[in-house]
Amino acid sequence: MPLPNLSLVLGGAASGKSAFAESLVLRAGEPPAYIATAQAFDDEMAIKIAQHQKTRGTGWTTIEEPLDIAAALGQVGRNQPVLIDCATLWLTNVILGGDDINAASDVFLQAVKTFAGPVVVVSNEVGQGIIPDNTLSRQFRNAQGRLNQQIAAEADLVVAVMAGLPMVLKGNLP
Repeated sequence: MPLPNLSLVLGGAASGKSAFAESLVLRAGEPPAYIATAQAFDDEMAIKIAQHQKTRGTGWTTIEEPLDIAAALGQVGRNQPVLIDCATLWLTNVILGGDDINAASDVFLQAVKTFAGPVVVVSNEVGQGIIPDNTLSRQFRNAQGRLNQQIAAEADLVVAVMAGLPMVLKGNLP
């Protein structure tokens, strides 16, 4: 069974979602591309990025693009499987940059829906915790929930990962 056109892998922090998403992309059997949305604003994040790169290993085409997913996808081969890690950091970049969240989300969705090859999007599930105590955090949580729902509605496969274990919410694993 081939990798679906669009897949969403959700999970909490350190749930194993990135590792699972990487294994999913590798099932496509073609040289994969990795679109990294993280930015290393501090040493802790730089270490986390380096760990992801080391774990991922060689063989991936890596494109570092914090905002313009459509442009990043334009750098990928037509049928090359793509991992976007992650929508949560992408949305953080949009919000902190002062961009229009709805317009940016529409462009993101259009780009992943229309890409010729399989796309796997990693995103954090942020709605299972307490209600944040400040406006920015609530705005982020609500925007992330909407974005996750929009991606999930378009996706052929949606998987939640908890403790490294995948739970299929929609579709079938290849």
